[in-house]
Amino acid sequence: MTMKLAFSTLGVPGLPVPEVLALATTHGYHGVELRAHPEEPVHPGLSPAERAATAALFRGAGVEVLGLAGYTRVAAPGEDAPVLAEIRDLLQLAHDLGAPFVRVLPGADPDRPGEESDAIAARRLGTAAEDASALGVRILLETHDSHRTGADAIRILGPVGHRQAGALWDVMHTWLGGEQPSETYAALAPHLGYVQVKDIASAEDTTPLPLGTGVLPLTECVDVLSRQGWDWLCWEYEKRWYEEAAPLAELLGAGREHLARLLGEAA
Repeated sequence: MTMKLAFSTLGVPGLPVPEVLALATTHGYHGVELRAHPEEPVHPGLSPAERAATAALFRGAGVEVLGLAGYTRVAAPGEDAPVLAEIRDLLQLAHDLGAPFVRVLPGADPDRPGEESDAIAARRLGTAAEDASALGVRILLETHDSHRTGADAIRILGPVGHRQAGALWDVMHTWLGGEQPSETYAALAPHLGYVQVKDIASAEDTTPLPLGTGVLPLTECVDVLSRQGWDWLCWEYEKRWYEEAAPLAELLGAGREHLARLLGEAA
């Protein structure tokens, strides 16, 4: 079984695209998840010429743009229009760069009843999915914050019922939510786009660690995905939020070897 490996630019904040691509090609990664934030080189404010130039750099390096990690919170309080506008901007950027996925977050208000937040998020995703379909891009709701498990995410995605609205499995959040990998996969399989792997020391200390040196159930995750013939694993190393974490560039080679070893054992 061949599974493609990517890493997120969250681990190398602000790094110019040519240097990101050099890291990917040097260490044998097939793709890159781009953090689509204004402080990064790639974001929705890029001009058409900048978008074309960025896409050309990826094509020239033979590296795929796996997805754009946006920060739109689909269950957030307020009107639908600003939320939908943010998603549409991400979708257009993904289309222009040739990326198949964009990431959104739940972000529900803890003071609002859960059923109401779920309905708001489902309505917005259902509307945005029509735009996504026209552009050939999928919107992925990450298991995160207010909806950190597969069981949580499916409360939104189930009612949407649109192929272009799917799930992004963040293994840290589902573990923190008390879900086993087999349970998460069972919940998300019909909707799953790709999986973010990472490692941490404990539930109390989520500082990013080299893959395989922490407590997250990476072996179990890779095993269940391998048995189902999944496509992509993306290493999300959250260096942006943890200045004390070791530089990702120094860890990419060993991280790829660790994932390759897990994939070999699962084959």
